[in-house]
Amino acid sequence: MKLWSHNWNDGQAIPERYAAGRPDPQGGVTFSDNLNPHLAWSGLPPGTQSLALICHDPDVPSRGEDVNQPDREVPADLPRVDFFHWVMVDLPPTLSEIAEGEYSRGFTPRGKPGPATLHGARHGLNDYTGWFAGHPDMAGSYFGYDGPFPPFNDALVHHYVFTLFALDLARCPVEGAFTGAQVRQAIAGHVLGSASFVGTYTLNRRLRAG
Repeated sequence: MKLWSHNWNDGQAIPERYAAGRPDPQGGVTFSDNLNPHLAWSGLPPGTQSLALICHDPDVPSRGEDVNQPDREVPADLPRVDFFHWVMVDLPPTLSEIAEGEYSRGFTPRGKPGPATLHGARHGLNDYTGWFAGHPDMAGSYFGYDGPFPPFNDALVHHYVFTLFALDLARCPVEGAFTGAQVRQAIAGHVLGSASFVGTYTLNRRLRAG
């Protein structure tokens, strides 16, 4: 299997229009265009009945006390955890690409609707659901794609891993407002093949200048 994008090369920086956050002219950060990137694939294994797509950031700080504090940086050696940005299941194996902006255009306060989405697929919750929980203007169920918005003071450049899974299941056995962790568990033992594509992103002006 192979997975790629027309929007950047594997391992390169993600353009701002595919991120949820970008620098603003006043020296802070603001919301960006939040377009889902183009993705295309080939070489599905024989017997593939459906596809699952997960985008996650494995570089999220495991502790939040230093996050987005202007007087210090989040240490690069701080232990990191996963943050899911896109979880989608039940894509048909007849599909060979996703168009830029097909699933996301702009950042939607309180989240995009779901789980039902295009091509008969279903979206899971991304982790902005937890990030904004308790926020009076932003709390909600965040289905579908919402792109990078890493801490503006993180000393570590974040990696965003898009992984496509070819499954021997016609329908992924998750229901309701499912999560990326639940999909990972549900597809274990049903993966015929997989392919990944990576982009990097940072809002740390020191790192961007370098």
